[in-house]
Amino acid sequence: MTRASSRPFRFSLDLASGVPVYRQLIDQVLIALSSDTLRAGDQLPTVRQVAVDLSINPNTVVRAYKELEIRGMLTTQQGTGTFITTKKVKQDDVARQRRLAQMVSELVARAGAEGYSVTEIQKAIEELFVEEGRKRS
Repeated sequence: MTRASSRPFRFSLDLASGVPVYRQLIDQVLIALSSDTLRAGDQLPTVRQVAVDLSINPNTVVRAYKELEIRGMLTTQQGTGTFITTKKVKQDDVARQRRLAQMVSELVARAGAEGYSVTEIQKAIEELFVEEGRKRS
């Protein structure tokens, strides 16, 4: 069952970022999930549509979708499409918070090694969610 959404989800690429295209697609889905731009039951664009829109090889899209499916975040229904799964991956709160703290530490360490301050990192995160809010409107 799909949730009625005001606008279909759209991917975008930053070819100058140095991040592999399949990874950018995965990250965009993860960010959209964390910001409620995508929710359980939402349908993602077809592999063919993403490949055409972004002028990329369909296998790149398949790779991203498969990785998200392995993680339990997507489900593909033959002939119907690819959807955000309604199943929630359960983690206890302590493990979840520990994992988040680890990810934040890694982000700060990597960004710090590139010369970014914590204030710059925080501002970039806030700007990211402002942009996600615009996509929802």
